[in-house]
Amino acid sequence: MENMNGDDEMKENIQKAINQIRPNLQADGGDVELVDVTDDGIVKVKLLGACRGCPMSQMTLKMGIEKYLKKEVPEVKEVVAVP
Repeated sequence: MENMNGDDEMKENIQKAINQIRPNLQADGGDVELVDVTDDGIVKVKLLGACRGCPMSQMTLKMGIEKYLKKEVPEVKEVVAVP
């Protein structure tokens, strides 16, 4: 059971970090939603609004969202977008 608390805490910290960067995405007409966090630190997100079809979305995902989440939650290994 102890492991579950750690996972829940990590997911909660990731959600808090996403909430911190959300206004930046919303300012450009986009948004991001946390879908899942795997046991090995892969964060799955769904890009919404203007982010979905934007040619820069991969850059936003890797250089923006992933970089920030790794800084705030060191357990994060990678951030991937899911449809």
